[in-house]
Formats: sequence, structure tokens, C-alpha cells
Amino acid sequence: MKKPVRVLIADDHQVVREGLQMILADSDGEIVVVGEASDGDDAVRLAASLKPDVVLMDLSMPRVDGLEATRRMRDAGLESRVLILTSFAEGEGVRDAVRAGVTGYLMKDVLKAELLAAIRLAADGVPTLHPRAQQHLMRGIAEPETPSPFGALTPRERDVLALLARGDSNKRIAASLNLSIGTVKGYVSAIFEKLGVEDRTQAALLAAKHDVVAPPR
Repeated sequence: MKKPVRVLIADDHQVVREGLQMILADSDGEIVVVGEASDGDDAVRLAASLKPDVVLMDLSMPRVDGLEATRRMRDAGLESRVLILTSFAEGEGVRDAVRAGVTGYLMKDVLKAELLAAIRLAADGVPTLHPRAQQHLMRGIAEPETPSPFGALTPRERDVLALLARGDSNKRIAASLNLSIGTVKGYVSAIFEKLGVEDRTQAALLAAKHDVVAPPR
């Protein structure tokens, strides 16, 4: 009998980690969760100690984001496969993830059966890319790369921008990201300045143009 795939979940939202726990528990013992990390720093540390087969990694996390955590794991010689599970499919982000050494790139709207299959494939070193991620990757190969207007944004600012583009108010964004309204206002101001826009509508249009959008509520 084949050994179960040992998975480490890395996501800064507890409700997401709990949801993934429930989904993976419904795999008939083929997949077992061996640990949880709330940021990239914890993910690297736990990957080194637990040696999971697959790290299910969020891109946007505090302190150390998912891409940097993946790079650190590779630099440390860790053999765990990294499967990105994110809300973003921006072209540059997909390319950066592939360059960092991820085995798969999925969106958080993935179906349960697709997620379980991708984890099993990742454990065997077989890549899985969400169709939108594939589209961005192929477009990047076919067309010259242009600098992303979002390159100056921090991962948390990208989170705020995605929710802003969805039409969420500062109050709703604060509740979604466990931030104060004042902190959200600061992020919004920084986003406007970095993107060179004057209001939420311009920021939302720019985000939608580059597929930096949050999943539906």
C-alpha cells in the first residue's frame, strides 16, 4: 500500500487552514496534514523539521511571503514539493513562482477533487498549473515581458488591492484581513501613490486589467 502524502499547510488565515484540514481529511487516508504554518518563516522552519512531501503554500503572508519561503527551502536543500494555493494569477507572479521552484500553482477557487489530485501529483514531482496561471505563463513566453505596475507593492498591499478591486469598503477589508481601519487606510494611500492613481475606481480598473482580483465572496 502506498504511503500517504504528508502535507504542511502554510497560510496566515486560520479559517483557510481549518478549511483545508477538513478537505484533506476527506481523502480516505491518502493525504495527511503533519503541520500548519501561519507565515513563510514558520513554513521554512516546519518544512525542515517535519520534512513533508508537499507544502501547500499561500503566496501572501506576513514577515516572509510564499515565494521567499520557497526560495529559502530550495537554498536549504529541502526536498518538499511546494504547491502554491493563492487568490492571484498575475503573470509576473506565476513566472516568479516557477522560477522559485514551485511544483504547482493553483487558485483558491479550485475544486476539492482537483486540489487532492494536484497534491498527489506534486508529491510525485508532477506539476499542476491552474488554467489562468498557464495562460499567463504562456503569454509571458510568447510576448516580451513588461514591468508589472504592481512590482512595488508588498504582499499585504496586494491583498488590500484585490479586495478593493472587488468593491469592498475599508471596513470590510479590515475585517477580512484582521487589520484596523486606520491601517487599511494607510495601505490604500500607499497603493494609490505606488500605482500613480487618484482613487479607488482607477486602482480597481488597473487591478482588473492585470487579473489582480480576489475570489468572489
